Amino acid sequence: MSKLLAPAGNMEKLKVAVAYGADEVYLGLDRFSLRSYAGNFSMSEAAEAIQYLHIHNIPGYVALNIYPFEHEYADILATARQLEDMGADAVIVSDLGVIDLFRREHVNLPIHISTQANTLSPQTVMAYKALGAARVNLARELSFAQIQSLQRSVSGIETEVFVHGAVCFSYSGRCAISDYTTGRRANRGECTHPCRWQYTLIEKERPDQPFDAAEDERGLYLFNSKDLALYSYVSGLQQAGVTSFKIEGRMKSIHYLASVLSLYRKIIDGVEVLETEALSQLSRVMNRGYSTGFMKGNVTPDDYRFHDNETRGHSKFLGIVTWSDAAVCHMDVRNRVEAGAEVEILTPTGELISQTLPGPLLADTEGNVAPVLNHGKTMVLPFTLPEYTIVRKLD
Repeated sequence: MSKLLAPAGNMEKLKVAVAYGADEVYLGLDRFSLRSYAGNFSMSEAAEAIQYLHIHNIPGYVALNIYPFEHEYADILATARQLEDMGADAVIVSDLGVIDLFRREHVNLPIHISTQANTLSPQTVMAYKALGAARVNLARELSFAQIQSLQRSVSGIETEVFVHGAVCFSYSGRCAISDYTTGRRANRGECTHPCRWQYTLIEKERPDQPFDAAEDERGLYLFNSKDLALYSYVSGLQQAGVTSFKIEGRMKSIHYLASVLSLYRKIIDGVEVLETEALSQLSRVMNRGYSTGFMKGNVTPDDYRFHDNETRGHSKFLGIVTWSDAAVCHMDVRNRVEAGAEVEILTPTGELISQTLPGPLLADTEGNVAPVLNHGKTMVLPFTLPEYTIVRKLD
């Protein structure tokens, strides 16, 4: 049975991931992972997160996937010991030195190999198995046909594929532009995403040979990859034997997380989702356009956005239901909500409901009303919705 692996940048996102059908969840600590700006978890918060996941019979994996310097190995080992004690279900690593250290020191945690390790072949998968790995995330540069072939050649080890989310323009994320331009190291989780900036391309020795690429008056977004969306490949990858389908997004919003997980949950469960329906659901959240990347064989100019680097979504996230009983429910307001607005409701079961908000809005349980509520307020809805339901207004 294939699994849906969801990101969790903080405790709220972790709970949303559970509510929207994640089979597994991965998270990062405030050290040693490749998302330094994701919010992340302290050790005490990670222990709380793992406990919450286990109550819901969901495994939790912790990323320790930086490439460490010599002086950091002792701290990484100490961190792994703490994760072992709190019951983490696996650690995600990239570095051969870390893998060897954990094996020599008998760290009793399954090892999952990160996408940063750049695994392209069955030979490499089986080499990681020999080193003690339980799962390998396959590089994004593999095509569907190559994954099929790889799956036929490996055994006794799980595989994992990223199916949705932001894509680094560089080969398996090995980029030094951020290091050089800002001093923030991409492979230390500090990337400033300079691939999203605007550029003018000039080759000094060949001024009479212009680069044939689209640009506007603001510049050329040469490296700006569209977001990955492999919903149409999930069934085939399942049949090929891929164990787990991974969603990128520890830094993304709970609206993004709920919407994307809801779609992929249906697809993994075998529900037929039309292309138009999938794109419609995904268009609700912020995106740079969608691409299937290398899965189709290789990338083309259609996999990039040359004209701008803005993200767009065709809805405004209004709030999330935090409490409900048989008569009413409370919504935590995250954006301006107006009385009488037509809204779309996404429940954790994947149901989409159109609804009209009351007017005026009930601002609290004391009966106070208002025509508008803003971020930070609690709104009382006069109908029942499950906890973690998303409420949004379509553009």
